[in-house]
Amino acid sequence: MASASVRTASPASWAGEAAWRGLRVGLHPLQAMMMSPAALFLAALAAMLLRPPDVSFYEIDRVAFVLLVLGVMGRAVVTRQRLLVVERATWPMIGLTLLAVASVMGQPFDNRTWCLLAAKFIVPFALFHLAALVFREERRLEQFELFALVVLAYLCFTSIAFLVGAKSLIFPRFILDESLGYHADRARGPLLQAVANGVSLNLLGVLALHAFLRGRIRGLRAALLLASLPVAILATMTRAVWLSFAASIGFLIFRSHNRRLRRICIAVMIVGSLGLLIALSFDDQRRALTDRLRESGPLDFRQAVYAGGWQMFLEKPLTGWGVNQMPAELARHVSGYKEKELYPHNTYLEILVEHGIAGLALYVWLMWEVLRLGRSLVPRAEREGLLNQRFHAMWPVLLGVYWVNAAVVVMNYQFVNGLLFTMAGMLAAQRRRAARDLERPAAPLLTLRGSAA
Repeated sequence: MASASVRTASPASWAGEAAWRGLRVGLHPLQAMMMSPAALFLAALAAMLLRPPDVSFYEIDRVAFVLLVLGVMGRAVVTRQRLLVVERATWPMIGLTLLAVASVMGQPFDNRTWCLLAAKFIVPFALFHLAALVFREERRLEQFELFALVVLAYLCFTSIAFLVGAKSLIFPRFILDESLGYHADRARGPLLQAVANGVSLNLLGVLALHAFLRGRIRGLRAALLLASLPVAILATMTRAVWLSFAASIGFLIFRSHNRRLRRICIAVMIVGSLGLLIALSFDDQRRALTDRLRESGPLDFRQAVYAGGWQMFLEKPLTGWGVNQMPAELARHVSGYKEKELYPHNTYLEILVEHGIAGLALYVWLMWEVLRLGRSLVPRAEREGLLNQRFHAMWPVLLGVYWVNAAVVVMNYQFVNGLLFTMAGMLAAQRRRAARDLERPAAPLLTLRGSAA
């Protein structure tokens, strides 16, 4: 009878095999994230939209951001992409971030201060560079466009539901919580602030107009979406939002060379006017609108706050007061108000007071470089895509909406900042592609051997 020898594995080999299997199982989620970077990016933006800082909930926005960084960096390493491409806008971003981090490091630890630092500088600047790595193909750009249209439809629905009193349809429910955020009597959406909601509606509305011209939305869906936009803007009950929306639509009407765009913008303005007339036909809405137009209290408050902020700047014009130091100090420089903390309601004033002249100079430099991204060439293969010449023409309008509203509110909102700098990152990546096309040498001429001299 033949005997068979049985080989037994040693405990060390068993442990090694188990560790290897565990490592492979642990790498599966990372591999999945690396396979779909665009979906991961859009999920991070959605988390930033639905989780404002005032909501005491697990910090899904931070988790989503970390997963996005790991997934995109891991994919870049595997595909041998450059992890960081330095743009002209990168330098003022680095300068602003260093100024902010240096001021925070000199203060006692405060989680709120670090969250503000991340929302204003770290997260949007990171998204600028990550978007340049992720949104390189037209397929992924179209995924971003679809995401923008879905978010616009959601924000319009939520704002109109609030306007007509259908609060049972509003989701998530924390939007209705008067103890959270600001402007609980207005359509403020998940951002919990009416101006931030209006800026998002305006930016996404311009993208929807662009999508309509490209044929990405059409028919009844396009009509409903574009018709609901001015009504949702009206529901914010915020004069700065109304002004920036009217200015952006007016700019597209009078400065655009596209007749179709002018017609659709005129139709949007007509729908907005009809919505205003309908709202004025109801006593409650007419009273709310007239009160907002006549209200002078916010203007007086802003004048006092701006005067106090300017006095703070004169005291420390070079070094500034540091991140998140302005609310408490501003209350000491403004008389007539009993609040322990006052907010500047102006992005530019806050940067000037917190970081001094150098901080404001860096911010102006950054905005100039971001504006210049819209002047770059469009590669031949992308002339019918999302970032076509028409998008470049609309880029100053998108920035103008952001700049106008930044003058009446501090842009501490991750989603708004992230949305704008994501589009800027897309344009930066496109500019590099266009530069490579120009630098690509032409095909060498073929010479025939043995030809007669």
